[in-house]
Amino acid sequence: MVSTDPLIFDGHNDVLLKLHEAGGVPAAESFLTGRDGHIDLIKCRDGGFGGGFFAIYVPSPGDFDLEDLTSSHYDLPLPDPIDMAEALPVALSQAAILNRLEQLGALKICTTVADLRACLAGGTLAAIMHMEGAEAIDPEFHALDVLYRAGLRSLGPVWSRSTIYGHGVPFRYPSTGDTGPGLTEHGIRLVERCDAMGILIDLSHITEAGFWDVARVSSRPLVATHSNCHEICPNSRNLTDRQLAAIAESDGMVGVNFAAAFLRPDGQMKADVPLGDVLRHFDHLLTKLGEDRVGFGSDFDGAIVPEAIADAAGLPHLRKAMRAHGYDDALMKKLCHENWLRVLAKTWL
Repeated sequence: MVSTDPLIFDGHNDVLLKLHEAGGVPAAESFLTGRDGHIDLIKCRDGGFGGGFFAIYVPSPGDFDLEDLTSSHYDLPLPDPIDMAEALPVALSQAAILNRLEQLGALKICTTVADLRACLAGGTLAAIMHMEGAEAIDPEFHALDVLYRAGLRSLGPVWSRSTIYGHGVPFRYPSTGDTGPGLTEHGIRLVERCDAMGILIDLSHITEAGFWDVARVSSRPLVATHSNCHEICPNSRNLTDRQLAAIAESDGMVGVNFAAAFLRPDGQMKADVPLGDVLRHFDHLLTKLGEDRVGFGSDFDGAIVPEAIADAAGLPHLRKAMRAHGYDDALMKKLCHENWLRVLAKTWL
């Protein structure tokens, strides 16, 4: 029997988008009873998935197909920006889905580390409301204030397409993240406001220029919720060793992304990824960041993940591989959830 201990707290999933596309708030009940996809309450319990960052994400019309990332070289054009008037209703729909999941008793929306610890100790799925791409946030930050009251505690200024706040990296292999400009003036104001409110700024999709802009402007730890190592997989979405050094200096955090295209050295979004490739990214991050600054950032329901994991119920197979690789109990506890709690304690007010 494979172990579901320690519980895993995870840096990113896209289940709210999937439920939104499946019918919105009424589709929330499928999360309790079982659904096609990587995450539902049954899979979480079977896999020892204790909670994570639940992303609000506004898709582009005719969004790209993951099959576009299966060639030896690719460079997908960035989707057009999305206006706030179009983005806000979609974002509110997904926030309402997360709220409905809480009403149904499936999870608790957590806004403090004490909330997270209580959930992990008591067997309740812990959820952080996260926004991936700030298209729904107006430059006056009225929507930010309202969403904060609803539970928003983590925000990425951009997904891959540009916003009024900054620029994201395209899906490109091979490539660095040095693909364009960084934060705009509005973006600098957004980072400063999030710092003041205690909202985590996620660096996983931003350009290298934007990364360094956030490092210059923010007083908080630098965090990439779901990113991997450029040294192993030279994908535009992955972090260079120089970026990792800055994250370490800030006492920040990186969550290992299970998306095959960001794990495999060949950059292809194909599921036949050995768990050894996942462990290579953990090892590299541990070497560059130290054992207190590495965790999980699965990208469940938003990517093709290794077939050896498959979904949240398959996490015990990864735990088994990590232990066989030499990770002891103390390190496993840090990687599985303690490191996320540590960095959030330094970020949230």
